[in-house]
Amino acid sequence: MSNWQGSPGPENATLAPISMRKSISKSQYENLAAFRFALRKFLRFSEDAAGIAGITPQQHQALLAIKGFPGRDHVTVGELAERLQIKHHSAVGLIDRLVLEDLVERDASAEDRRQVIIQLTSHGEGMLEGLSSLHREQLRLIGPELSALLQRLGQGDAISEERTRLTKS
Repeated sequence: MSNWQGSPGPENATLAPISMRKSISKSQYENLAAFRFALRKFLRFSEDAAGIAGITPQQHQALLAIKGFPGRDHVTVGELAERLQIKHHSAVGLIDRLVLEDLVERDASAEDRRQVIIQLTSHGEGMLEGLSSLHREQLRLIGPELSALLQRLGQGDAISEERTRLTKS
C-alpha cells in the first residue's frame, strides 16, 4: 500500500513525494472540499439505499463489481478482492455472506479447478438492478454539480500552474 503522505506504491504511481508537490491555493482547497463533500453525499445516499434494500454497502459494492466486471458477468475471488480493495480472506467472508443471502453463487472454474467463479443469482440480479436504477437517477440529479466541480478543479490547477510559470519568468 502507498504511504498516504505520498510515497508512491505500485498500485498508485500518481502520488508524488511531498517535496515534489505544488502549493495549493485557498480556492483549490475550497474546490477539493466541495468535491469531497459532493462525493460523500453520494456515498451516504448509496449506503442508505443499500440499507433500505436489506444489504450492507459492501455487499452492494460486491454485487456491482461482479456484474460490472469488464467483459463478463462473473469474477474470481481474487478479482473481487482487487475490485473492492480488500484482502483475499475478507472477500471469501463477504462471498460466504452473499451466498447465505442467495445473492451470489460460486462454482469451480471449468478452465482452472483451483479458481472459484462468483456470479449473481437471479435474486442478486434483481437486488442490483433496483439499487442501480436508484443510483443512476441520483447521479443524473447530481451529475451537473460534480461536472462543474471537476471542471473548477482542473481550471484551478491550470491557473496555479500559469501563475507559477509567470512568477518564475
